[in-house]
Amino acid sequence: MARFELKLPKMGESVAEATITNWLKEVGDKIEADEAVLEIATDKVDSEVPSEVSGILVEQLFGKDDLVKVGQTIAIIQTEGDAPSAKSEETTVPAEVAEIEQTIEAAKDVVTAPQDFSGSDKFFSPLVKNIAKEEGISVAELESLAGSGKDGRVTKEDILKYIEDRKSGSVTPIPAVAAPKVAEPVAQPEPVAKVAPVQKSQQAVPVSVNGGDEIIEMDRMRKLISGYMTASVQTSAHVQSFIEVDVTNIVKWREKVKTAFEKREGEKLTFTPIMMEAVAKALKDFPGMNISVDGDYIIKKKNINLGMAAALPNGNLIVPVIKNADQLNLVGMAKAVNDLGNRAKAGKLKPDDTQGGTYTVTNVGTFGSVFGTPIINQPQVGILALGAIRKVPAVIETPEGDFIGIRQKMFLSHSYDHRVVDGALGGSFVKRVAEYLEAFDIDRDF
Repeated sequence: MARFELKLPKMGESVAEATITNWLKEVGDKIEADEAVLEIATDKVDSEVPSEVSGILVEQLFGKDDLVKVGQTIAIIQTEGDAPSAKSEETTVPAEVAEIEQTIEAAKDVVTAPQDFSGSDKFFSPLVKNIAKEEGISVAELESLAGSGKDGRVTKEDILKYIEDRKSGSVTPIPAVAAPKVAEPVAQPEPVAKVAPVQKSQQAVPVSVNGGDEIIEMDRMRKLISGYMTASVQTSAHVQSFIEVDVTNIVKWREKVKTAFEKREGEKLTFTPIMMEAVAKALKDFPGMNISVDGDYIIKKKNINLGMAAALPNGNLIVPVIKNADQLNLVGMAKAVNDLGNRAKAGKLKPDDTQGGTYTVTNVGTFGSVFGTPIINQPQVGILALGAIRKVPAVIETPEGDFIGIRQKMFLSHSYDHRVVDGALGGSFVKRVAEYLEAFDIDRDF
């Protein structure tokens, strides 16, 4: 008999930890090789962890909702014979994670009563809340920190530095209080002091519930989406520009080639890749839209990585990313769109599939909406909504004069961050997308 250590596998370069959302196997259950043992979640993607061996689950080292670092052992499986050695890539704890663990251990002597952060109006990642609870950091202390992450969020580096400073005595811990007090205000960084009154005014109003109402707790992803959307509205000055586009040539072309396209490429041809191709071209023409904001700095992105908002079967939303979209032809774009869309619906996206986006497109027309005002996907500065394509009467200009005809038209709705994108750039960008779509060559090959 041998004992095999099931470790949290590496899930991508940008992912260092995950939260256990559900154990699919209990202690004493028999497990086959490649059979899923538990479900985990990063901040955006849910996935399963399979067993590399067959055997009996004899120990669960973490419980539901626990945060686990990449490379940590999460379960023990008893096997027949010698247990295979795990790959070095999976067993080696990244240097960054090891440094975090050492820092946390060094601060263990700082103890305060653990706090419940669910009542805080500010958004904190599961990792930050986990560290705060372990170190006994109060809600007031955590809310007082000036975050260096996107949207001013507190990062793990911020909280670990605070723990070190508190241990050395360079900062004084803010005690948890049972009731708000006006006297003796604690000095805080100016941005936090300015935001505090707004947060208090945005507290939810109590909702009256009667016997016939049903109360349903938000799932983990919906809570995350709620936090992201609220933070985006509080961060960016949203402005919208709308433009109507004649896509008659695109509709005719797709109808003409879709059967041959599917037969040759093995992929369905939708309107989405055609739209994404136009957006990628426009971003090359207007690189000022392919940026992000970090405090007082603007970061110009080298690569054009298009996020495409996808609705999941449970009603939640996820944004997988097409990397280097400007380098793909229409066939490549169609394959990328279909692959990400299908894997999103099946819950098979990998953590890296949702990372690195520089601009986002959402197709509100899928649900019949003519246009919409989408919320920016931070830290990006723009998002384009594609409205439904409709047959409408339109004035057609010809050398012989104007006449009324039936055309296929749609609206493009462009939301952009007015902190760094003015109307001239925001309007010119969406106009360029429209120009590419209206100039679509009906005789082109695919």
